[in-house]
Amino acid sequence: MQRRQFIRLVGGGTVAAAFAGCSTDYPAAAVAAWQGPADGADLRRWALGYAILAPNSHNRQPWIADLREPSSITLFVDRERLLPQTDPWFRQIVVSQGTFVESLVIALRERGIDPRVQFFPDGEFEPHGIDDRPVARISWQPGQPPAPKDPLFAQLLRRHTAKVDYDMTRPVAPATLESLRGSQVDAGVRFGATVDPSRVETLRELCWQSAQVELLTPRTVMESVRLTRVGPDEIARHRDGITINGWFPRLANALGAFDRSAPPAEGSAAYKQMMSRFEGHSRSAMGFVWLSTPTAEHAAARTTRSAELRAGRAYMRLQLAATELGLQMHPMSQALQEFEEMKPHYERLHQLLEGRPAAESTVQMFCRVGHCEDQAHAPRRELDAIIRG
Repeated sequence: MQRRQFIRLVGGGTVAAAFAGCSTDYPAAAVAAWQGPADGADLRRWALGYAILAPNSHNRQPWIADLREPSSITLFVDRERLLPQTDPWFRQIVVSQGTFVESLVIALRERGIDPRVQFFPDGEFEPHGIDDRPVARISWQPGQPPAPKDPLFAQLLRRHTAKVDYDMTRPVAPATLESLRGSQVDAGVRFGATVDPSRVETLRELCWQSAQVELLTPRTVMESVRLTRVGPDEIARHRDGITINGWFPRLANALGAFDRSAPPAEGSAAYKQMMSRFEGHSRSAMGFVWLSTPTAEHAAARTTRSAELRAGRAYMRLQLAATELGLQMHPMSQALQEFEEMKPHYERLHQLLEGRPAAESTVQMFCRVGHCEDQAHAPRRELDAIIRG
């Protein structure tokens, strides 16, 4: 729609009036999961009610929980919810399985259960592939002595990912980053962090450069465009993906001016808003944290996918610890994406963070940290949507 036509329709008042005073809150059903599961629920469904709140790539919620075996939960990847353009090796999807596993374990411990976690019980995926074998089996013996509770449980319902600019007048103290280090319990996942101004500025610039690669590569930006849910009806129907609920984009969508069939045209309002948003995220980072695993060691042992799961579990603990400290944490995943056009930024990020190439050390998570007001929780699908059996 041409700009003049759009202004004329809005200026007419009829459509604009329909949106006046409309709430930008998400539909209640789409965020009901953040109230927590009912206390009287079956143990496994209760624990899964917390696990579905785990952070995950593009909010795809790519999980299937099989309950057909008593006293156990077997986790599978929902292969209908992959991101083949921005995550061609499915690494981020596997990391997202790890966040789910850790949330599940924390919830079970709250009920006194000491679960055994077995990765890939029927064999591990290939490093660049995913199949229909289970990712993990979480099991326990009824009647065992109560397990110690995890203090991070209290943060499961509070955690969220704030995808807004951070307050650049509020620095992050080095001591805060050291407190985050204390949340890590897996010695096989390395923790790194910096608030050094010169280093932070270099990483901010790399974040913005790599974001532009994703946004200006048609097939990768369209992966996000197709997963964009605009307005309460779409949000309630899908309960996943990238949600937009402000009145102006809702109005544009209602008038046919929010085109999701092609990348935003250069110079258009949508293009400028998209670029401004990602630049703001990048340049307002007040520090960075990252998690990495040894590449060659896992490749030799054929445990590359297990390393990704372990990193996901570590990240879950990291973000819960940040929540406890009142710190915001937002993954800046663009430079870690393995598609061809991103390679120069991918290799540079590994050198900047680890001082060695990705062939020696794989950065699994790279996040900006800072402060801002609490933001709305992301929508979640109904629990029954992920349960099998």
